[in-house]
Amino acid sequence: MKKLLILAALAATPVGQPALAQTAPANPSVTVRHQDLDLRTAAGTRTLDRRIWRAVVAVCGTPSDFDLEGKNAIRECRRETRQIATAKADAVVAGAARAAPIRVTSIRK
Repeated sequence: MKKLLILAALAATPVGQPALAQTAPANPSVTVRHQDLDLRTAAGTRTLDRRIWRAVVAVCGTPSDFDLEGKNAIRECRRETRQIATAKADAVVAGAARAAPIRVTSIRK
């Protein structure tokens, strides 16, 4: 009986790392397309801004409600990533360089 309990305890202990464990990419990125928008209008620039925000949320992720440190890190990632992406978008709008899409890349490493 004692041997059976020891074997059961050994079988229940995890050994090593799961085979399917994967690491997240270092700096995820999303391409924001804007060729279909008329960036000379307010509606076009608002639509571009919404697309950029969705890309920022996608690359920075969504924190758990129970992880205060993670929420702060993602809030900062979103703020900094959006600043960079908005600067790129401003250059596209000002220069009318509509051929190149905007790449939004997370600042987290």
